[in-house]
Amino acid sequence: MRCTVNGEPQDLPDDLTVSGLIDRMGLADSICAAEIDKRLVPKRERAGRVIREGESVEIVTLVGGG
Repeated sequence: MRCTVNGEPQDLPDDLTVSGLIDRMGLADSICAAEIDKRLVPKRERAGRVIREGESVEIVTLVGGG
């Protein structure tokens, strides 16, 4: 399926969940936020939230600095 991830068009496998995408991105051990079509996906819902064709997904991590 075709979706946009962090502003870039990508082909993703069907039935991919938000948690699965986070794993594919190598961020499973990171603190991050997930948003689909500008709506926050709570952490407790990520494993069950399947990404659908055409959706826009944003995954952001916290970056420290000063």
